[in-house]
Amino acid sequence: MNTKSNIIEAINVRYSNLAHSSCCLSCGGAINHAYPQPGEVCVDLGSGRGTDVLRMADAVGSNGYVYGIDISTGMIAKSRELSDKFGYTNVAFIQSDLETLPLPENSCDVIISNCTINHVNNKQKVFNEIYRTLKPGGRCIISDIYSIGQVPLEYKNNPDAVAECWAGSIPKDEYLAIIAQAGFPEIVILEESEPYPKGAIYVASFTYKIVKPQ
Repeated sequence: MNTKSNIIEAINVRYSNLAHSSCCLSCGGAINHAYPQPGEVCVDLGSGRGTDVLRMADAVGSNGYVYGIDISTGMIAKSRELSDKFGYTNVAFIQSDLETLPLPENSCDVIISNCTINHVNNKQKVFNEIYRTLKPGGRCIISDIYSIGQVPLEYKNNPDAVAECWAGSIPKDEYLAIIAQAGFPEIVILEESEPYPKGAIYVASFTYKIVKPQ
């Protein structure tokens, strides 16, 4: 397998094993800045156990719909179990990577993500897909991490280190340039931490908002 396939497999194994644990899996609270409204179509990229999907489903009501997208077999199974248990009919959980979202063009009002995009090999494809699937005027709120300086190659190509939510990170200026290249004219940073050690490097967490132009 190539490096990308190895990373996907490492993420799948790690997060499938965590699906039934009580640990916190998120570095941020993107949903707290999303304000989903009745009737909207929402998406959670890296939806994990589905908690935020169900919260958004309550907010959008029966005329809205929420998609949870995750690469982990275990997380998808757990989230479907929870949504079935509580009788949700306005949600769907889809196993997919984030580089090719299984959603139509111009179909989503709100996209959120918590500490997931740092895992992805081709981040430009992710933001191109976010731009493609958002409706004009649609909003995206993301919590993620960026690296302080470049991640050493020995860690960047280590599937286990990437799956641990640090070695796939990139510097802030590179991260913001990718978002701009996808077509988003403005990036509003809502929250940002001071640098802190994680794994073998230093990172910082931030939450930001981007909007697809009308």
